[in-house]
Amino acid sequence: MSTKVKDDKLSYQQLVDRHRPARPVLKNTVRAFVVGGIICLVGQGVQTLFVRYGGFNVTDAGNPTVAVMIFISVVMTAFGIYDRFAQWAGAGSAVPVTGFANTMASAAMEHRSEGFVAGIGGNLFKLAGPVIVYGVVSAFFVSLVRYIITHVI
Repeated sequence: MSTKVKDDKLSYQQLVDRHRPARPVLKNTVRAFVVGGIICLVGQGVQTLFVRYGGFNVTDAGNPTVAVMIFISVVMTAFGIYDRFAQWAGAGSAVPVTGFANTMASAAMEHRSEGFVAGIGGNLFKLAGPVIVYGVVSAFFVSLVRYIITHVI
């Protein structure tokens, strides 16, 4: 690459950096924290309803609570509400299970015209595959460390 091209790229990058608006990192962090907390608070409310009115104990109420939160997220995604909410909320809406459900539902909606297997099924697992793999690998290593701490040390 010639020196002139390198200088042009450098000057262009400097121009871009000067005109790029500053990201409000603190504001985004606080918003993500608050939104994630509110989503978890709603989940806690759903779990409390299952315990109080559904006859579940606290441990057993976890699975239907997750199912309800996923259902709410998918319905909000289907109506286009969750995407607008996530745009405003940032990472706070992406981290809980609701964010994962939103991503899965969005992928299914986007590729439904390609059919159930190649479209929906194939594209859902492009996303879910890495999440499942890294979840299983992480669980293995955490379990291994716990085993070593409790049985070897």
